[in-house]
Amino acid sequence: METTIQPARAIAPGWILTRELEARGWTQKDLAGIMGRPPQAINEIVKGSKQITPETALELAEAFGTSAELWINLEANFRLALARSAKDGKDIARKSRLYSLAPVTELLKRGWIRPGSSFEELEQAVYAFMGISSPDEMGKLAVSFRHAVQRGPELNAQIAWVRRVEQAAAARTVARFDQARLEKILPAILACSAHEQDVARLPGLLADAGVHFVIVGHLDKTFLDGAKLMCGKNPIIALTLRYDRIDSFWFTLLHELAHIFLKHKGSYLDDLYGGDHVDGEEKDANRLAGGWLLDDRAFKAFVSEAKPYFSKSVITRFAVSQGRHPGIVLGRLQHEQLVDYKNLRGMLMKVSPYLGEWVDR
Repeated sequence: METTIQPARAIAPGWILTRELEARGWTQKDLAGIMGRPPQAINEIVKGSKQITPETALELAEAFGTSAELWINLEANFRLALARSAKDGKDIARKSRLYSLAPVTELLKRGWIRPGSSFEELEQAVYAFMGISSPDEMGKLAVSFRHAVQRGPELNAQIAWVRRVEQAAAARTVARFDQARLEKILPAILACSAHEQDVARLPGLLADAGVHFVIVGHLDKTFLDGAKLMCGKNPIIALTLRYDRIDSFWFTLLHELAHIFLKHKGSYLDDLYGGDHVDGEEKDANRLAGGWLLDDRAFKAFVSEAKPYFSKSVITRFAVSQGRHPGIVLGRLQHEQLVDYKNLRGMLMKVSPYLGEWVDR
């Protein structure tokens, strides 16, 4: 372990300068005349209000027969000591650790924590929000996240988001979780995917089966779409609406619902619709969610018949046959690169207007 040795106190260059003048019987005015400087400049150096520059150090060295380095080092050590003294109470290292622990600025901006009147109060507010008593308690959560892995999410920001989800869920009452009940109402849940306004019925359906539904906007650098976690014995489906589109909403919702159906304990990381990096549980959830949304055999037949021209009317006709919103079909076509992402954007309706009551503020 490296130890930095610091002097008990820093010696002011002006004090050494005064001793040198006394040893020679010179006044400050004498030294000013020798160096060709105004007497005020010498007096300011003695008082410490003026710093010794490299040029001044060279002149002092010539006047007193010393090295210039002596004066430069005296000045540097003295100023560093003053800086350390002025820093008293700031505790920069401690603040740095706290800001690495959580996205403090964004938590304050959203009003999730209060700044308090001191750093200690801010520190305790962050600890309380994160559910810890010290930085050593930060650990990996049992949670299934959906987000874009390639963009480098920050784990501590994700955990902060989860804490807010837990708080939002705890503030609402749902029935006792019943897996059989949830499986029984799946058709009713899927029926809500035909029209964008029907998403307003989802929170109530899920609550009756003991599943919390929460929307918390993603924090900067989390890139989250959604997550499944637990609030006691009740599952939570949490969404961010990072992409406020009906296709993204339904796939993410059903992906998290699939985690509950498949009784997954929680794992990390997958991207929208999956990819090579997605682990087994995430692939299973993707597969089940995709099958719920659109019948694979029917979708392939539709693509084979309509390709390469997918008009709004053709997409809508197939969506109606599946009991789904046309935007859901378009989202699948765009994901499979059968329709350009810039085409038919008007079909990708927003869902946020129908879920305002469930959006965390």
